[in-house]
Amino acid sequence: MNEPNKVPPQGEPDPDVASSGGEDGTDEGKAGRGSLIERAARRFDFGSFIARPDPLPPEVAAKAAARSKAKIVRNDNAPTPSAPEGPVVPAAPEASAPPPRRRASDVDPALAAPAAPIAPAPEPVEEPVVFAATRHPVDRTRLAENGLIVPEGQVTALLEEFRIVKRQILLQAADLRRQKAGAIAQRVLISSPHPGEGKTYCALNLALSIAAEKESEVLLVDADFAKPSILSMLGLPGGPGLMDALIDETLDVADCVLGTDVPGLWVLPAGEDTNTDSEYLSSSRTTRVLDRLTQGSPQRIVIFDSPPALAASPAAELAKRVGQAIVIVRADKTGHGALEDAIKLLDGCPNVQLLLNGAMFSPSGRRFGSYYGYKD
Repeated sequence: MNEPNKVPPQGEPDPDVASSGGEDGTDEGKAGRGSLIERAARRFDFGSFIARPDPLPPEVAAKAAARSKAKIVRNDNAPTPSAPEGPVVPAAPEASAPPPRRRASDVDPALAAPAAPIAPAPEPVEEPVVFAATRHPVDRTRLAENGLIVPEGQVTALLEEFRIVKRQILLQAADLRRQKAGAIAQRVLISSPHPGEGKTYCALNLALSIAAEKESEVLLVDADFAKPSILSMLGLPGGPGLMDALIDETLDVADCVLGTDVPGLWVLPAGEDTNTDSEYLSSSRTTRVLDRLTQGSPQRIVIFDSPPALAASPAAELAKRVGQAIVIVRADKTGHGALEDAIKLLDGCPNVQLLLNGAMFSPSGRRFGSYYGYKD
């Protein structure tokens, strides 16, 4: 019995038509398959408008094929990812990846090497000032007559007393040098409240005592411009001195320094007497002149024998340019009020000390220098 013809449900394609491409099996029937773009491309033959590329030369094609093979990396053993079981959880947003760490080999050696420390510039070395080579003899007989220390003489109580005084002064000078006080650390002012209290006597003995040091030398400056006496007591010839160098800017103060036959002892005369000595001492040239006296010679001590502080003003001006000021106090003459006034005038120096002169007794009963004259 023949089956009746079946009519496919509405909306479903006829399987016979779909398999044959159309009712008549022609290309038009096949055009019904695919997307609109695919059917339009087949119908209007868009491929005919695309130019065919010329074939590559054989050698170029061979090189291109070799490069393509080198770039392709196959991994046939990689596992095929399977679908996750269970409910699908949306993946969290990926955090920004940190920048890759640089390996030591990736760093330029010139940049990786630590910068060498910059060495401080060396301080300029001053050339030591050279004084006159001429050595004038010191009158030893005159020194003994005036009760002063005699170089190369016997050890006396006076010598021992000034040895103790000079040791304190040298220690103070060394301490000022450690404090970076500069050239003033090498300058010492000797003064007194009034005339006749022994300032020149103490300045000479202190200079002669320091000259005996093995690693120090001393320059004794006669800064009592009104009444200079250093040259006469040592028996040295006169000549230009400190005041001349302050007045005449073309004059080198080093040329005014006198050498002596006492090893380590130099003397600078007072120079020309003037009514404006205090004004010259307060000028800016004084700093340059005084610095010249110790230039390049840190072992040199400069001692200034200045006028009495209460009698003339140069002592107060010089006190501003020294590291130590020694005020001579005469045991039987200097009054307490005069001493206080002198110290106030010399307060430009940060370190003022007192030296007792002319004392005929010792509260402790000790006597210096007697040991060297002792005999069994």
